[in-house]
Amino acid sequence: MKKYILYILVGIASWGLASCNGFLDVDQYFNDLYQLDSVFTKRSTTEQWLWKVYSRLDANREICNKMSSGFNFASDDLFYGDRTATVPCQSYQNCEYSPSKMLNEDRWGNLYCGIREASTFISNVDQCTELTNDQIEDYKAQARFLRAYFYWMLIKQWGPVPLLPDEGLDINLSYEELSTPRNTYDECVDYIVAEFEEAAIHLEQERSTAYLGMATKGAALAARAKVLLYAASPLYNGNHDLFELKDEAGNPLINQNYDERKWARAAAAAEEVINTGWYELYTVPVSEETVLPPAEVRSREFPYGCGGIDPYESYRQLFNGAIRDMKDNREFIFYRQFNNAGATGGEDLIDLVKHSYPHNSGWDGWNTNAVSLKQVDAYYMFDGRDKDNASEGYPYHEDGFITADDADSVYKFVNRASEEKYQVSRRFGNREPRFYASISFNGCVWESENAYKNQNGTVDIQNKPCNYYRGGENGKTSSEPEFCPFTGIGLFKYYHPDDTWQTSGAVYQTYKVEPTIRYADVLLWYAEALNELTQEYSFPTYDGRGTVTVSRNVEKMRSAFSQVRFRAGLPDADNYDDAAQFRVTLKRERQIELFAESARYFDLRRWKDAPTEEVGPIKGFNINITSSKREDFYKETVISRVQKRWMDKMYLWPIPKNETDRNVKLQQNPGWER
Repeated sequence: MKKYILYILVGIASWGLASCNGFLDVDQYFNDLYQLDSVFTKRSTTEQWLWKVYSRLDANREICNKMSSGFNFASDDLFYGDRTATVPCQSYQNCEYSPSKMLNEDRWGNLYCGIREASTFISNVDQCTELTNDQIEDYKAQARFLRAYFYWMLIKQWGPVPLLPDEGLDINLSYEELSTPRNTYDECVDYIVAEFEEAAIHLEQERSTAYLGMATKGAALAARAKVLLYAASPLYNGNHDLFELKDEAGNPLINQNYDERKWARAAAAAEEVINTGWYELYTVPVSEETVLPPAEVRSREFPYGCGGIDPYESYRQLFNGAIRDMKDNREFIFYRQFNNAGATGGEDLIDLVKHSYPHNSGWDGWNTNAVSLKQVDAYYMFDGRDKDNASEGYPYHEDGFITADDADSVYKFVNRASEEKYQVSRRFGNREPRFYASISFNGCVWESENAYKNQNGTVDIQNKPCNYYRGGENGKTSSEPEFCPFTGIGLFKYYHPDDTWQTSGAVYQTYKVEPTIRYADVLLWYAEALNELTQEYSFPTYDGRGTVTVSRNVEKMRSAFSQVRFRAGLPDADNYDDAAQFRVTLKRERQIELFAESARYFDLRRWKDAPTEEVGPIKGFNINITSSKREDFYKETVISRVQKRWMDKMYLWPIPKNETDRNVKLQQNPGWER
């Protein structure tokens, strides 16, 4: 029997195979695993095997999930407030986990299951005579992409991991002989990058409607760039703090020498994505409803300014499901389109939005996603200035409330409701468009366009502002204290005006896809990597047919970074010539542009900024204040229910104890007991 068949049969738990249950939905092929060859004689079952490998991407649900991969709620910007006793993402904040008390123990095993399944597919798909040679090459490339992506997810969370032999393992070996140590981080990166390059050569650039969301050439190139960017970042590039992570011979698994060339490789890889000419930032044309940015920013057409586009709708519609055909979205390079909402497990964006949607007074959401005051303060003013250096034209005030007259003049994004209880704090006026597309606050309007009419012919929640004051329509109550964002600031991103959950029965959910890699991210990677260079470097292209040369070229940095700023309706940065200052600007841009996309948790770690950024306390507003004392609501308040804690061992997750017990050569990460 072939070794790869034996490899399928062996249940070596040190590879995480114990959590792998079944490969296909076609039971007859599992009554006798010696019939493995039969699976790949039919197109239907061959494809089902590949779809099963794709299903392992469920471990990548890092935006919506609050359980095994709840990183979106584990940093300093966004928090989940419901079921605090049972939802693990709360414990991510203060390190209430250990090798024997894992919050996402199945993740390690599921990813290795995906790697195994992908390898089996690659080894066997050539047997399927019902597929053309081109289809076989494409399917094989998709499996290769997925295998590399699973490894990427492993090293992103755990650092260097064991690389499985592609041909599998010999069942005749003893458990001790099967035990395998971790490869070095650089070895993991080189393997993953080579796999993405090989996949990119054979993958299609575009998928038909029926296969949207599957791996493409651009997805492989972009994933390659992301892996290289992380490898170039301070956590893995000459980081002496991880010196203790060594192999059996005492050699460090993390290279202790800083290498600028790693930044250059990342920049070159990002440039190859840009050079495909396939991707662009999503924009919505200007209309009569557009809140026009300052004249100097819109004096030139996008992408050289924000002329001709609506920055607010461009950003908002990118995420909320307004784009009905993903072929019209050239910004999302790779994305999840599983809709598998559940109570705590396989959540999707619809579930995320329902947890943001207001509760009570006709609304029937859960109203639990909370945003930190730190995140609110990160957003720029409407003209791109800091709130602490606001201009007279777009002032910032922390006291007082916006009147209807104010709203008609300078505060154009905020609600114009004349009722006193809905008046908006002046601190929320004159902010950049991405703020209003992402943040919910007292007076923020949730359109609920699909709400039913009441018996009297009115609609109680349509185009209605929310109210987070205690005892208010959507505020904290004695009977349901958790159904209110505990910072007094809610999440608005991903919400579509048609999305409606109404107590009288109306439910409408706009289909959404979860961004995994998007072009704005690539542009920011490119600018970040170029910024770190002091000399010129050249690299062969992924297919070996050309050369990419990179250096700290300010015009190339500007071309990439400014597109993200202009799409947001903001002026370009003015500090490209100063690498240290631009680094600060870029980090802030990532915090804003990629908010609530699960980027910040890993950004703060790869930059080694977590020890300063992820320590407490978390601050927000005082949700115990009623509207009668609304000025006091906005007093900066320490949120005691989020206990932030940082220890350096939190840079990397502990490997589950059951894995290190079975694989005696599997080294544990620094700071964690074996």
